Amino acid sequence: MRKSDRRRQFAALVLFAVLTAGCASQVEETSAGGGEDIHVTEEGSYYTFEDVEGNAYEAPLLNDVPPCTYDFSHLVTEEETGYKRFHDEENGVSARFGIDVSEFQGEEIDWEQVKESGVEFVIIRLGYRAYGDSGALVPDAMYEENIKGALAAGLDVGVYFFSQAVSEEEAAEEAAFVLEQLAPYDITGPVVYDTEEIKWDEARTDGNTKEEFTRFCRVFCDAVQKAGYSPMIYSNLKWMAFTLDMEALSEYDFWYADYHDIPQCPYDYEIWQYSESGTVPGIHANVDLNLWFQKGEQNDEME
Repeated sequence: MRKSDRRRQFAALVLFAVLTAGCASQVEETSAGGGEDIHVTEEGSYYTFEDVEGNAYEAPLLNDVPPCTYDFSHLVTEEETGYKRFHDEENGVSARFGIDVSEFQGEEIDWEQVKESGVEFVIIRLGYRAYGDSGALVPDAMYEENIKGALAAGLDVGVYFFSQAVSEEEAAEEAAFVLEQLAPYDITGPVVYDTEEIKWDEARTDGNTKEEFTRFCRVFCDAVQKAGYSPMIYSNLKWMAFTLDMEALSEYDFWYADYHDIPQCPYDYEIWQYSESGTVPGIHANVDLNLWFQKGEQNDEME
């Protein structure tokens, strides 16, 4: 389903809720795309969600942002492994199982064993900008070993970069750094821009505004796309709700982090990071687990 079709579908849902509310000041709806509550009032539509620490939030629902339409009644959890699987034959949507890794997963990943365990893709940390005053660009200590091993094992590979840009020039510098590090490798997965809150310390980006964070995403993603790669933005729902201008970023794909049993995000995303404490054969540390949704209509258009 195209993003424009999803937008029209969701607008119709909200309109129906408003029309059926009658004289009531508020009506509660549950989106098919997640576990959040949508409240339609005279002032507008709002959704509620919880962060990873259980804190509750309410945010305006943006009707111009493509909505999530995944039917999570098709989500299952394997009893033996705990891995999640998703296959919605009726709507032509399935999901591939994957992981993301960095130097924190250690130096001895057996990529052949990872592949044999059922992992289909991996997103590898390419590097990061230090969040202190220096703002140095640093390659992940295991980037080269991980990308070579994953590609040799036949996995689909993407990369991500942890940003601490405080200007458009720095965002462009980060993109150039990533493209230079990627040049020797042929990847098929996304190139992801990762901006997030530093909870345990002060960060050089603490003074960035919503407009600046959004502009930096656009600068990075546009440079990546111009180079022939598929850009993507990593985010949790709190970041989407209060830090990014989602309407200005609706043309880009998202990698969404949410460790609830059912994802809460009312907006469209391509990859769902559903756990930070997974275990995978061949890796001796906990690892993030992901589902990468594959939409039939989009796949047909690419063929």
